[in-house]
Amino acid sequence: MRLALFDLDNTLLAGDSDHSWGEFLCQRGLVDAVAYQARNDAFYADYCAGKLDVVAYQNFSQAILGRTDMAQLAQWHAEFMREVIEPIILAKGEALLAQHRAAGDKLVIITATNRFVTAPIAARLGVDTLLATECGMQDGRYSGQITGVPCYQGGKVVRLGEWLQETGYSLDDSYFYSDSRNDLPLLEQVDHPVAVDPDDTLRAIASERGWPVLSLR
Repeated sequence: MRLALFDLDNTLLAGDSDHSWGEFLCQRGLVDAVAYQARNDAFYADYCAGKLDVVAYQNFSQAILGRTDMAQLAQWHAEFMREVIEPIILAKGEALLAQHRAAGDKLVIITATNRFVTAPIAARLGVDTLLATECGMQDGRYSGQITGVPCYQGGKVVRLGEWLQETGYSLDDSYFYSDSRNDLPLLEQVDHPVAVDPDDTLRAIASERGWPVLSLR
């Protein structure tokens, strides 16, 4: 079965779910809005520039998970899905997923954003397999800190490699769709790299290497 791998933020979504979750928390008054927004924006700028300290960012963004009970988090996330995520789900992205699904391909979302934020989004998109940055758990609730290898830049290659070993899938004839320069390590591993509404760096690399460039907007 051929693999069709998809980045999530700014690929299947017309926005970044991680950054948007932070904005949601600020708008709801669930964090110190001024201080949190400043740090959230600074981390996002570093991400866009390809120089994010992913562990520092994940520990920052997961801190609220560690101090909030699971039922409250579930309620907040349901509101986040309805108010923030639904409006930025791209119809052309859903059509692309459906196209690969109809071809019998195995769909995988692989994202740097943490599993708390992205698992309900992957479920909404009908994708059963999600590789995401993991959230630490302790005594049935979130610890508030990252665990394992972050699913970011070269870490996506590592995490995917572990999953391939566990499942027996291979990258033969595989696709990977992404918007970001941060995904170059994984784009270089697949047989069919596709740049989707790419950032300027990835657009230039795709042009130089003859990779397809696709818009889902």
